[in-house]
Amino acid sequence: MEDGNPRYGWPELIGYQSGVAGRQQAVRKGISAEAIKRRFRSGKWQRMQRGVYATFSGEPPRDAVLWAAVRRAGPGAVLSHQTAAEIQGLADRPSAQIHVTVPVERNPARYGKLPGVVVHRSRWVAPDPQPDWRLPRTRIDDTVLDLAAAARTLDDAYDWISRATGRQLTTAESLREALAARKKIRRRAWLDGALDDAAEGINSALERRYVHGVERAHGLPAARRQVRRRPGTKSIYLDNYYEKYRLCVELDGQASHPPERRWHDSRRDNANLAADDTRTLRYGWADVTTGRCGCASQIAAVLGRRGWAQATLRRCGPGCAVGRP
Repeated sequence: MEDGNPRYGWPELIGYQSGVAGRQQAVRKGISAEAIKRRFRSGKWQRMQRGVYATFSGEPPRDAVLWAAVRRAGPGAVLSHQTAAEIQGLADRPSAQIHVTVPVERNPARYGKLPGVVVHRSRWVAPDPQPDWRLPRTRIDDTVLDLAAAARTLDDAYDWISRATGRQLTTAESLREALAARKKIRRRAWLDGALDDAAEGINSALERRYVHGVERAHGLPAARRQVRRRPGTKSIYLDNYYEKYRLCVELDGQASHPPERRWHDSRRDNANLAADDTRTLRYGWADVTTGRCGCASQIAAVLGRRGWAQATLRRCGPGCAVGRP
């Protein structure tokens, strides 16, 4: 919402912005600078950021805090990164700091600090079209790419991609289109490959570690990903299904398979076995990282007993434990 938008009166403006307004907005709606001072000194208003006020007393709600950050950052500012993820349903908790992105030619910090706010300056700011009463934010595809590019590790980066596609907030194809529109972005080559994996149905960093570090690195046959089966009255989904050999490999990360799901997983394995003698092997993070070679050997042994004709596995590197006594 631009400052002083003539379509809105003062009540509509502060209603849309969760009770928050910038000094210039208030003045343009007919509230004098002196009136602003009086309301602030009396405690009826409170300062949220430099030149930005909450038009109420008491603890500000989260939306008011976010509106204050956007108003302080100025024209063209949008919530981005972890904070955009928060309001788009991509993050599961509020961001510790508020992230905003502004056009590269602007520098809000020139006029003073922005407490609790991280300002990103970018040549590529494409706001998600929203009604005036919704917090401005980056498009979901740009949010995901920003987070993946800024992530501390590649596993963290892939988690953002898989979370967005797994929650059906976007698709690998849509993310690829957004990536192609960016002239510059960190990890472009890696992102290209990661989006191929997401399109294949690799739904977590753990599953990606399995595919690259266990299956492909050792020359195992390619499984089908996220296969829907209906052995009884309910559908089940298999992480990695070697259909020809009736073998399922499940990756049990703590986030996707917490302890309380143990019996659910056991019932699913039993249903698979009862339906057509499909066996399930389960592995965790340590198995597919430090223990990946042993994991590959176990899977190869089961595949071999079920008809896989390849006699030996490929060694994944000089230190590979495959084939050692």
